[in-house]
Amino acid sequence: MKLIETGMVLLDLDDDGVGHLRLNRPEASNGMNVPFLRALYDGVMVATVRPELRVLLLTGEGPNFCAGGDVKTFASKGEALPDYLREATAWLQNVAQGLLALPVPVVAAVHGFAAGGGGLGLVCASDIVVAAESAKFMSGAARVGMAPDAGSSVTLPQLVGVRKALEILLLNPTLTAAEALEIGLITTVVPDAELHERAWAIARTLAAGAPRALGAVKRLVWSGLGSRVEAQLPEEARTVSELSGTADAREGLAAVLERRAPSFTGR
Repeated sequence: MKLIETGMVLLDLDDDGVGHLRLNRPEASNGMNVPFLRALYDGVMVATVRPELRVLLLTGEGPNFCAGGDVKTFASKGEALPDYLREATAWLQNVAQGLLALPVPVVAAVHGFAAGGGGLGLVCASDIVVAAESAKFMSGAARVGMAPDAGSSVTLPQLVGVRKALEILLLNPTLTAAEALEIGLITTVVPDAELHERAWAIARTLAAGAPRALGAVKRLVWSGLGSRVEAQLPEEARTVSELSGTADAREGLAAVLERRAPSFTGR
């Protein structure tokens, strides 16, 4: 089912509940300007309200996943750039928050460059990140006199540690996919030719899972960042108790006892 058929962001939803959100500004390496960010936010919001959505797969059209901010547009604004970036970063913040709050897992498939606050920020806001062997990762914000955004000043240190995050944000190294995997920035690396096949396989595996349970896992992990363990324990207990009353939980237990694959319905 095509939900957004034309424009800078495309969105499909298949019969298995896999939503496919595509960054579609290949001529600019999916560089982010205000119209693009508005379209991306709209895409995330359209996906959010689809009750049949079970997982969201995020990919980029063209040679790069996302090169970050649209530098040409930024440079053309001159003294009006601060006002322009206030609007751009507001939309980008909404996108990152929308992905983190999305009640289903987000799988990003990265090829080419994931750079800048936008590209790296989308990677940090995704739950599972599959990268092609030739993929590259870079912050780049400080290099052009700016600072990280899309929440990456918080999410990146949580993913890779404070020292490594400061190295990435201050020195702007270009990380290979292997280096990104080693520090915990991404989930897995695959040969370039297998990127989309592997990402789709992961998405379909997640789509076959218990939606409410997977959503709860995601919410507990992200909401627990920075919390003390004892502060998170009551919410974990409440969530486990709530999920235990669902049909999916009963189905999962029955499947284990009967030694068969479960069939989850989201109820």
